[in-house]
Amino acid sequence: MASATESPSTLADDRPSPDAVEARSAIATCTSLRLEVAGTAVDLIDTHAVLPDGTVVVGVDPMTPLGGLLVAARGTDGAVRLDVTHLVPVPVRARVRARVTVTGTVRRFDPAVLDSCDHDAVIALLRLPPVALWSIEPDGVRVERHGVAVDVPVATYHAARPDPVAAVEAAHLARLARHHPQLGHRFAALVDPELTATGARVVPVAVDADGLTLRAETAHRHHDVRLPFRVRVTDEAALDRELRRLLPGMAVTPDE
Repeated sequence: MASATESPSTLADDRPSPDAVEARSAIATCTSLRLEVAGTAVDLIDTHAVLPDGTVVVGVDPMTPLGGLLVAARGTDGAVRLDVTHLVPVPVRARVRARVTVTGTVRRFDPAVLDSCDHDAVIALLRLPPVALWSIEPDGVRVERHGVAVDVPVATYHAARPDPVAAVEAAHLARLARHHPQLGHRFAALVDPELTATGARVVPVAVDADGLTLRAETAHRHHDVRLPFRVRVTDEAALDRELRRLLPGMAVTPDE
C-alpha cells in the first residue's frame, strides 16, 4: 500500500475532512465488505450496519470458523480488519473511487448501545441476520484514492458523517442513466460543446451534497468534470431541486 500522510481533522471552513466523509459514506452504503481476522478473510454480504459514531456491527454466527476467530480476538486492539471498495454506481470504466481499510477491536455487541442510536441505525441493525452481533471499534482508518493512501485520525472518523445524499446517490444516477439516455448531448454541452462532435460518451458518475460529477469517455481516455450546486444540499428534496436547476425540464427524482 502506498505510504500514508496524516489528514487534517477539518477543513478551513470547519467542514469535516473529505477523507473521513469518504470513509463513512463508503462503509454506510456498501452492500459487502471483507472481514479479516487471524489471517482469515471472508467477504460478508448484507451483514453489517453502522452506528452513529462509525462503529461497524457485523452479524456472524459464533459457531462458524469465522465466528470462532472473532471470539478468540475479542478485546485485542487492531485484531480485526475491514476492507471496503467504494465504486461508481453506474457502468463506466475506472469504477473504483476509493478503498477504505479499518483496523479495529472486536467485542460482542452491547444492546445498551441502542439507546444512543438514531432511527436509521436501529432499522439497519434489525435487518441484520438473526445471529450473534459483533461491534468493531475502529483503531485505525485509511482511505486510498488513485494509489495514494491517507490515514484518517480516529477522532475525525467518529466526528464525521456520511455525505447527506450518499444513501440516494445510486438511485438518482441509475435513473438518469436508465431513463434518459438522450441526456448525453445535454451533458456534453455542460462539459464542453465540442465533445458532441468527438462522439464522447458523457455520463453522470457522482452526486453529493455539493455537486454533480460528469465523466467524458472516449475510446482511449476519460476525464471528470465537476458541476457545483448553487447551495449545499442536506436532503433528497434539496438534491432534486439542484439537479433540476442543472438539468431544467428533467424528472430527476428516483422511481418509487
